[in-house]
Amino acid sequence: MARNRRGAVRVAAAVTLGLTGLAGLTGCSDDSTPSSVAGRAASAVASVGAQATGAIASATAEAGRKLDNVKNGADAKDAVRLGTPTTDSAGRSTVEVTVGNTDGSARSFAVQVEFKDDGGNLLDTVVVTVSDVPSHKSATATARSNRKLSGGVKADVGTALRY
Repeated sequence: MARNRRGAVRVAAAVTLGLTGLAGLTGCSDDSTPSSVAGRAASAVASVGAQATGAIASATAEAGRKLDNVKNGADAKDAVRLGTPTTDSAGRSTVEVTVGNTDGSARSFAVQVEFKDDGGNLLDTVVVTVSDVPSHKSATATARSNRKLSGGVKADVGTALRY
């Protein structure tokens, strides 16, 4: 998350400088001095950054709760394959999750999918359940981000449990 904050600070600085210059070009009134415009811009950028950080924290906590509900789960990360992330009609990132059941009986899977940007920063995380996969068969499900994600989005398996 430190990378996200540094990025937000860089964006805030760029927006602040741009708005300060724009305020200088458009003239100043009593309530829109360059410093007050810049201060409001920096505050707005910081607020957006805090909301994104809060959304990630909330999604991570929810994913943890879902995984905690799995009883007698075995690590199944090697049994999971992810497709290429796409964007659905609502603007949310989706990725196909395929699980392979190598066990002798039907099993279910809980897979935590982490959506990341090109720099590897966590953007969102979700848990998808693939229920009752027959013995020695595979099954698929679709993981969908909790919100719209922008820029290049990659998907990684965080945790995968077979139960």
